[in-house]
Amino acid sequence: MGEVAARSGLAVSTLHFYESKGLISSWRTAGNQRRYSRDVLRRVGIIKVAQSTGIPLAEIRAALDTLPNGRTPNAKDWARLSARWCEDLDRRIEQLTLLRNRLEECIGCGCLSMDSCPLRNPGDVAAEEGSGPQYLDVGRWARRE
Repeated sequence: MGEVAARSGLAVSTLHFYESKGLISSWRTAGNQRRYSRDVLRRVGIIKVAQSTGIPLAEIRAALDTLPNGRTPNAKDWARLSARWCEDLDRRIEQLTLLRNRLEECIGCGCLSMDSCPLRNPGDVAAEEGSGPQYLDVGRWARRE
């Protein structure tokens, strides 16, 4: 485990965490030492790149589960995995751009409950759904347009 930590630049605790989440796996020797197959370093690299783009660990695990066990992921594998995430990244970029553009319209009061709030209730569309809080998902208003 120490060698994988040193070669990957990760703390041993991070490797333990990844293993507990099913992102990487190991086996134990007769002396109760953890051993990792050669592919674990590439998998850790994929995990770190995906995390840096904001991909949730559950999605990373689902993607890694599509790879053959014991084989180091190759360029073809990476192309397939990264294509899977690009659509989600494009959607998040679009949502953040819309949020940024609407932020200029906000008066900054913090209430987010005004009938005409451009961020949470543009055009008072929430009134159609009844009284009380309607939006718990920040991206929900962006999808309505």
